[in-house]
Amino acid sequence: MTDSGRLRSDARAIFRAGVARVDPRPMVRDAVSLDGNALTVVAGNGSETWDLSEFSRILVLGFGKAGARMAQGAADALGDRLSGGLVVVKRGFAETCPGLDVLEAGHPVPDADGVAAARTLMAVARAADEKTLVLVLVSGGGSALLCAPWEDDERELTLEDKAGVTSLLLASGADIREINTVRRHLSAVKGGRLASLLHPASVATLILSDVVGDELSSIASGPTVPDLSTWADALTVVTRYGLVDKLPAAARRLLEDGVAGLVPDTPKPGDPAFSRVRTLVIGSNRLAALAGAEEASRLGYQTLYLGSRITGEAREIARVHLGLALDMAASGAPLKPPACVISGGETTVTLRGTGRGGRNQEQALAFVAGLSETNPELASRVCYLSAGTDGNDGPTDAAGGYADAMVLQAAQRAGLDPRVFLEHNDSYRFLDALGALERTGPTGTNVCDLHIVLVR
Repeated sequence: MTDSGRLRSDARAIFRAGVARVDPRPMVRDAVSLDGNALTVVAGNGSETWDLSEFSRILVLGFGKAGARMAQGAADALGDRLSGGLVVVKRGFAETCPGLDVLEAGHPVPDADGVAAARTLMAVARAADEKTLVLVLVSGGGSALLCAPWEDDERELTLEDKAGVTSLLLASGADIREINTVRRHLSAVKGGRLASLLHPASVATLILSDVVGDELSSIASGPTVPDLSTWADALTVVTRYGLVDKLPAAARRLLEDGVAGLVPDTPKPGDPAFSRVRTLVIGSNRLAALAGAEEASRLGYQTLYLGSRITGEAREIARVHLGLALDMAASGAPLKPPACVISGGETTVTLRGTGRGGRNQEQALAFVAGLSETNPELASRVCYLSAGTDGNDGPTDAAGGYADAMVLQAAQRAGLDPRVFLEHNDSYRFLDALGALERTGPTGTNVCDLHIVLVR
């Protein structure tokens, strides 16, 4: 194996170790324990215990890319105490969950299956009473998968309205918090509205976070937590990105009527809907990154964990990582090779062209473009992998991509200029042609992305 091949193999092992650490099934199974009638959930942000003698049934409601494996973990822990429920997952992410219905829907753009699933889940929620304990399992992707367009006596959003808004936001460069601020206000279940439907049931919300900083109201748009954002905040987001005149008419009217006080806002802190709701974060990007760092150390690398809050334009973040890699190769700072720098987070892509790819592939392509302008000897000692822990980067079949000397050399032989592909956001076609995509298939988890720099 060449030196570059070994670096790539190590990067893959480090990434997959991080993904394995946040496998939802064992995480939920380990977090939830039964001791007689005492049901306890232990998580990074605390623990809670419920006396099951107070309840006539226990339900599970889940939504998100990790929903199926989270539900399996809940079923493992609860056994025959589980009364039933359902989970909604991205198409292709379904797995068998004993005692539960598993429904598939579209992501990242909502579809009719998501609307039907949301209506089914809402009906179950409305039927819950004070003798019901509900485990709500939330993971990334839940915003799109649990699609319940707002409707009241005077206003009604369609699926096409919500899909149109989502598509506009995804292409605008808005970050996930901004996107979810809008989606919360166009939904009948997000922004704490699911908690309102479930009240007066007791609710244990278990979260696998795909949001930088683990902000609860942004994870799947916070269906069971108070929403601090307002109608005015939502309208400000679409105004900031020049989308007001592009919005579907019904969505624009709803936002404007909300700002005018004609539509109730999402429930805020202190609302009775949250009096019996407890929220616990059982997994996050940080855990995945630290597990990756442990694997890198085991493989013999001096390792630096940069944190899990890396955000910004994908190609610019790639340039930062490239600078770190070249400094380590040239001068041994901040680490002497063999070195690994690992970080996590979620970047954004501002679309400039009509190519195909995702934020991680764009980072890899931008890194290759930077390598093409670098001293060849230094470039030969560097490998970069950026990939999504869910195994699905943008509308592609890849988790992310590699940038290293093998990619650079193959591009030169094929006469492919990475800078041209970068101009068109065409990272998938470039990396696929050169055998530089990381393909895992659906991983069953989702805690943002991992960025791995290796220097020999």
